Amino acid sequence: MTQGLGGRSPANVQKFLKGADYPASKAELLNTAKNNHAPQEVLKTLEDLPADQFGGPQQVMKAYGRMA
Repeated sequence: MTQGLGGRSPANVQKFLKGADYPASKAELLNTAKNNHAPQEVLKTLEDLPADQFGGPQQVMKAYGRMA
């Protein structure tokens, strides 16, 4: 399995974004993740993403990849 920062895999992050409506702001993604009971490490990952607006899940993962 591909590991990201601190062992957080991109697939794990995406799991907690299920149901997100795109385009979405970072705040909207955080809200979706919280509603999906994301652990603190996933919320921290989303907070640290280097962009504030995302057109789709691919853009979230692209931003996540820049952090690794």
